[in-house]
Formats: sequence, structure tokens, C-alpha cells
Amino acid sequence: MTEKEYAIRPNKTQIKKEIRVLNDLGKELIAMPDSALKKIPISDDMRKAIADGKRFSRGALQRQLRRIASLLTHEDIEAIELELQRQKQPSKQQTAEFHQLEQWRDRLIDGDEKLLTELIYQFENIDRQRIRQLVRNATQEKAKSKPPKSARALFKYLTELKNKTPLVESQDSVDSVD
Repeated sequence: MTEKEYAIRPNKTQIKKEIRVLNDLGKELIAMPDSALKKIPISDDMRKAIADGKRFSRGALQRQLRRIASLLTHEDIEAIELELQRQKQPSKQQTAEFHQLEQWRDRLIDGDEKLLTELIYQFENIDRQRIRQLVRNATQEKAKSKPPKSARALFKYLTELKNKTPLVESQDSVDSVD
């Protein structure tokens, strides 16, 4: 027999990997809140299957996940994954901003005067006396191993500054146009 006579069958391992990817995507879709799920480009049958999956647990959930995986084969997977990534993106930006604020707080508590000067120039509406007092109190609390009440207050103040500054700049630019 020659090679042409043998039927080429799909690789079982590859099929299992594809099914696992579809199952994982189904789990992710079930875990999403309804408001975010509305933005995903899927059929009405898929929406109903996902809604049913949210109600099920254990064995019924596993069966529903298999059903969702089979329905996903008829959907545009790339469009679904693209929308999921787009929805996750803002949270990455918020996390980066959060880490920056934490670093600022820690550096200020450790006595970084250069950073304090940079923050005073960066944020026009900063209350110099208040931030210095918060830094001083947080440093004392850290030295005495007390709960970080002032460090939390400093973090909150830095967050307020960062959130208020773009609004102030945009109002200034509007005023300068008039």
C-alpha cells in the first residue's frame, strides 16, 4: 500500500489542545459580568448558553462548558478574544498607576526629597504643608512600628492629586481659549 491510500487523520493531541482552549474561553465568558458580556460579539444561542452556565455548578457546569465549547466552534474566536483583551486593557493601566502611587509613597516615607520637589512642580494644586506633615507622620509611624495610618492617608492624598490634576489642566486650557 502506498501513502496515498492512507487516510490522514487529525492529531489527537492538537484536537485536545484546541478543545481545552475553547473550554478556558467558555469559563472566562461565564465568569464575566453581564454588562461586559454584552460587548462580546457572540450569537444569541451562545449568550443563552453562557447565562445557563452561570446558574449551574459542578457536573452540570462541566456539561455546559462542553456545550459552550462546541458552540464556540461556530463563532469568531479571534473577535471574541480581541474584545476580551480590549476589556482587560484598562485594568492594566490602572494597576500601573496604582504601583506608581505606591512607589511614590514609599520613596517619600524613605526620605526622597528629590521626589517631593518633583511632585511639587508636577502638581500645581499640591498642599506642601499637608504632604510634608503626612510624610513626617508616616515616617514616625514606620520607625515606631505603629499601624500605617498616615501612610494610607498619604497614598489617598497622592491619588486625589493625580486624579484632580488632569481636570485642572483641561479647565485651564478651556479658560485660555476664551
